[in-house]
Amino acid sequence: MKHDFILKIAASACTAMLASVAGNISSGAQELNTEVFSLLNLDYPGLEQVKELHTAGKDSAAAVSLLDYYRNRTGISTPEINLKKVRISEKEQQWADDALEHTFFVHYGYQPSFNYGEDIDWRYWPVKDNELRWQLHRHKWFIPMGKAYRVSGDEKYAEEWVRQYMDWIYKNPNVKISKEEYEITDNALKADAENARFAWRPLEVSDRLQNQITQFELFKVSPAFTPEFLTEFLVNYYRHAEHILANYSDSGNHLLFEAQRMIYAGAFFPEFKDAAEWRKSGIDILNREIKVQVYDDGGQYELDPHYHLASINIFCKALYMADMNGFRSDFPQSYLDTVEKMIMFYANICFPDYTNPCFSDAKITDKKEMLKNYRQWEKIFPDNQTIKYLATEGKEGQLPDYLSKGFLTSGFFVFRNSWGPEAVQMVVKAGPKGYWHCQPDNGTFELWYNGRNLFQDSGSYVYAGDDEVMEWRNLFRSTRSHNTLTLNDENLETTDSKTLLWEPEGDVQILVTENNSYKGLTHRRSVFFVDGTYFVIVDEATGSVKGNNNVNLHFQMPAGDVPNSREDMTFYTNFEEGSNMMFRCFGPDNMTMKKEKGWVSTSYMKKRQRMNVSFNVKTTDGLPVRYITIIYPKQEAGKFPAMTAKFKGGYDESGLNLQVKVGGKKKTLGYTLD
Repeated sequence: MKHDFILKIAASACTAMLASVAGNISSGAQELNTEVFSLLNLDYPGLEQVKELHTAGKDSAAAVSLLDYYRNRTGISTPEINLKKVRISEKEQQWADDALEHTFFVHYGYQPSFNYGEDIDWRYWPVKDNELRWQLHRHKWFIPMGKAYRVSGDEKYAEEWVRQYMDWIYKNPNVKISKEEYEITDNALKADAENARFAWRPLEVSDRLQNQITQFELFKVSPAFTPEFLTEFLVNYYRHAEHILANYSDSGNHLLFEAQRMIYAGAFFPEFKDAAEWRKSGIDILNREIKVQVYDDGGQYELDPHYHLASINIFCKALYMADMNGFRSDFPQSYLDTVEKMIMFYANICFPDYTNPCFSDAKITDKKEMLKNYRQWEKIFPDNQTIKYLATEGKEGQLPDYLSKGFLTSGFFVFRNSWGPEAVQMVVKAGPKGYWHCQPDNGTFELWYNGRNLFQDSGSYVYAGDDEVMEWRNLFRSTRSHNTLTLNDENLETTDSKTLLWEPEGDVQILVTENNSYKGLTHRRSVFFVDGTYFVIVDEATGSVKGNNNVNLHFQMPAGDVPNSREDMTFYTNFEEGSNMMFRCFGPDNMTMKKEKGWVSTSYMKKRQRMNVSFNVKTTDGLPVRYITIIYPKQEAGKFPAMTAKFKGGYDESGLNLQVKVGGKKKTLGYTLD
């Protein structure tokens, strides 16, 4: 171990020395890296001349032959780029041009982009958000530079890409030290190890592994892409793949991303001796994890619509690469069946405008992007009529023959009276324990009506970083920032809802879920969808909790002016666009109402202010506490029907009975559990 540590210190010293020769790098000069010939299978078809020259000790000539081979290689493709149809958007062109001056597009949440200095500082961290530091090392501007090069033919893009690529290699060594070593080592090595935590996190390495394939294709014809650079590129690429192989993430979407990208590496560079192992490792992981991370109803176990979509596309990308390079048979039919279930899950929980709920850490994916997804998915599942319908915006295919739909294992439930844009649609999230991207939000919901999301979830805003970043992170993910119930405004201690009843048909559709939210408090939420028109939500807090407590029922209002009345606990909207609502909450005599500043975020580091409303009951004699909320969507602003509601009898764990009156029409609602 001591010997290894000495080598690490020596490596750090070498890094400093290499950085001092950055002038050679900036001028575009590289040295031949002969290590590449030990990494390649020189018996691979097409490499005969490379082998002959290398065996004869003519490595410079062998590198020239190797580059000629790659420039003319056929039969191996990537789904990420079509060289016959290279196009660049105005935004990508801006990223490419900015990158020439070392102003790098790193993250949509941080615009305008930051400049990383004439002598690039890969450790520059202008905002202490971990995501900003991690994603710098994904090099998002490299592919736009490649597109700009292909479209314009201007060598400045290729020359600068080569310089930046080599600069990154020299300034970002993969250094690991233990806690014990950290205490006795020098500051330079500590800094290298800290930087490696960001530059060499397996997710970022895998991102580079995939995207460097596209960069390779775009730039390989350039004179700046020299035989010497090719050897550096291939050695670096090999180290990336081997790093993933030895450092796969333990679980979750990170593991899926890494596995899919290892399939890409092994399929696109089969000339490497270890390529078959890379590809097999990725295939084996995806075939295993699709059974682990996807529930039997098609929901991905992070319970986050954004990462559910990402997981679908991970599984599909592996299929695209397999189709293009002849190994589709490595994925069984059960794999395809599960992906199809995942797509149908997503199609059901999304709204008529193709947007998704912002539960957990989700961001909104817009219609343009979703149409691309459905059109790609249709190629894999041409017989699925729902996918065809959504891919063609209704010109072909057909929608499901049902309206409301429940996914009982994942805990997502959809009430709807139509699939069209005029629909009333509520999506409720009340599932099992989620994983990292899942928030403590059991029982929350979003409500769409006639083109507007009236009860949009708060989203996430930001992930992780310094104290200021974490303050925002914790605010957005807190239970009180969702449409559900808390005890003393605290986060849920347990997130594991059980479905007690699901009746998705008839004039009154019913969902009953229950979560042991806190020690001594169980939250039962019953949702009634009445006549396909309005909702009645009953929240019951029961249990053994004693002492002075506050049971809080939270609702996140639409952004904008939302008039309200403390006297009768009502809120309503006055939107002109034809999508309005009124809701009224009924509770114990001592119920109070509190309004405070709330937020909504549908994309990273973007937020809008709105109102967070809570109805609160202070308890001194224990539970239960029961609320009834009526939500009435209506096109017109202004006049809304009169509403009353009352329980018929006390709390009964075996069922519920209540009466509501809306616009003069009485309705008795209830159920009895088996």
